[in-house]
Amino acid sequence: MSKKAVEIEDLLALVSVTDPKVSPDGKRAVFVQTKMDEEDNTYHSHVHHISLETGESIPWTYGKNRNSQPAWSADGRHIAFLSDRSDKNQVYVLPAGGGEARAVTDFEKGVSSFRWSPCNKKIWVNALVQDGKTFTDREPEQEEDKKKPEPYRTTVMKYKMDGNGLVKQDYHRQIGSVDLETGTVEQLTEGAYHFGLEAVSHDGTKLVYGSAKEEIQDFIFRQSLYMRDLETGEETAIIEQDGYYGSAAFSFDDARLAFVGHSRAYENATQAELYVYDVANQTTQCLTEGIDAPIGDYVVADHQQGAQAPGVVWTQDDHLYFQVSTDGDVRLYFASLDGAVYPASPEDEHVYGYDIARDGSFALAAISDPVSPGELYKLAISTGEREALTFCNSHYLEQTELIAPEIVSHTTEDGFEVHGWLMKPRGFEPGGKYPLVVNIHGGPHAMYANTFVHEMQVLAANGYGVLYVNPRGSHGYGQRFVDAVRGDYGGGDYRDIMGALDNVLAENDWVDTERLGVTGGSYGGFMTNWIVSHDQRFKAAVTQRSICNWISFFGVSDIGYYFSEWQHGAAMDNVDKLWEHSPLKYAKDIHTPLLILHSENDHRCPIEQAEQLFIILKSMHKETEFVRFPEADHNLSRTGKPNLRFARLQEIVGWMKRL
Repeated sequence: MSKKAVEIEDLLALVSVTDPKVSPDGKRAVFVQTKMDEEDNTYHSHVHHISLETGESIPWTYGKNRNSQPAWSADGRHIAFLSDRSDKNQVYVLPAGGGEARAVTDFEKGVSSFRWSPCNKKIWVNALVQDGKTFTDREPEQEEDKKKPEPYRTTVMKYKMDGNGLVKQDYHRQIGSVDLETGTVEQLTEGAYHFGLEAVSHDGTKLVYGSAKEEIQDFIFRQSLYMRDLETGEETAIIEQDGYYGSAAFSFDDARLAFVGHSRAYENATQAELYVYDVANQTTQCLTEGIDAPIGDYVVADHQQGAQAPGVVWTQDDHLYFQVSTDGDVRLYFASLDGAVYPASPEDEHVYGYDIARDGSFALAAISDPVSPGELYKLAISTGEREALTFCNSHYLEQTELIAPEIVSHTTEDGFEVHGWLMKPRGFEPGGKYPLVVNIHGGPHAMYANTFVHEMQVLAANGYGVLYVNPRGSHGYGQRFVDAVRGDYGGGDYRDIMGALDNVLAENDWVDTERLGVTGGSYGGFMTNWIVSHDQRFKAAVTQRSICNWISFFGVSDIGYYFSEWQHGAAMDNVDKLWEHSPLKYAKDIHTPLLILHSENDHRCPIEQAEQLFIILKSMHKETEFVRFPEADHNLSRTGKPNLRFARLQEIVGWMKRL
């Protein structure tokens, strides 16, 4: 029986498997399953338990809500997790032997993260608190029909954020604890700046947090790390400098603290490193200086929901494990304190979640590749053997034809190797001629990878070849490569993409050169606009959540006032350079039919960018249409309401029928 083609609505059938956590005894684990709910037009996620001895898996949470961040208590007798079953995310605790979960917090703004205390009787929490108040204080509630609109005042530029809207400027993230027996809540930090809860020592005497330790300002882009002695109150700076440092974890003997972070040497293009701090000597060493790739996961994809992965995990033998984004993969890496660093998982896949057994004997990893949406695997560290533990998408894979891409690459005139993937269309037959769509990722400091992307499969299923590459500016190919786009938008990056296309056309005679399309979102939307204003070979283009005017972007984006300086080396005192890199300047040269897709609530690339482009193109009598998505932000393609995600894909596929 032949398999069916991938469809847009397959998102309803796909299951996202994320965030594995191994129990302290290494015999079981919990993880999170997420599925779309078409009727409620949302996502539901639940904590599942699996025996690592029998493979039996059962859900531990139920209902129409989202549960996340499961974590075992030190004695393995309970798990805690976040759940939005009472609207805001609150901490719930569930006995591992069975029983009902109970809420242990009821904070006005919910809880963003938490850590178990090693005594098993207390949980440390991180939550927004109004200045001068405590976790448990609440504003007087008003009946919905009696609420009145109020004016919003700001004195800072950082007053809005994509996905959140207007920022409450008198609220800051604070750290406190909840006693599980008495319910007593104690607040540890205070002040008009944010604290991020990072780690608690295994003996319970030290807590590590991140903070800028300054009042919120427009140009503070840093998180330093501090350690507080919970018995004496003494605070020690672990690293206190420009840059962002976090994901801290204590070694089992509490002698060392590992953390991940990056300086601002290349602003937001700086690769992250893994550091180890010696608590007694107060010295820090970088373990990953020899790796020219960033620590962490920088993959652009559209399936894994709420994927959580630790920055670093220790074993009892003082070995460390962490993710590295490299050459189109995200691999699990091993490091020892004597300087040994090497991969602990194979090439050609995306490890998007993991945990390590305390004794270091195995890893539990959530893994995807281009033809596998992602499942949970047990990896034997010494032999590399793996065992599949979940089969959530096996029925889908049995019924559906997925297209495996082939790797393509070419070397640029200035010596960069540009790497990417080429998918043949479904039903491909040698000798035939087929249209091709070039799909460009956002960022620009992100990367396509050897992972499942539903959108690519949808395009291939509809008869299009698909080319997607990592041009300069992408992560995973070295610091020089990721930095090379800064100050040169529309230059080398444009040549990388077009060079990749030229290379594919030269080596694949099945591509119909008269039927080429291009699409992309965010930075990929900028590049789509740039391409069609600088090259006439494309017959259809779809620009999504795009930038067309860097001058107005400076003032309307939630990141514009610093992003332009970082990426273009220019602010409003150099509008000539901003305009030079703006596709709108070249609108008269756009002859490709252009569909403009944009979310109404996008604060990252505000919809005025789409409005300008549409009106100017229409005034020039160009072929263009504009589709606006209500109740959607910059992340529509990944986490948007299901019906809007379907509609977006339908628009893209429909417009490409011009090919």
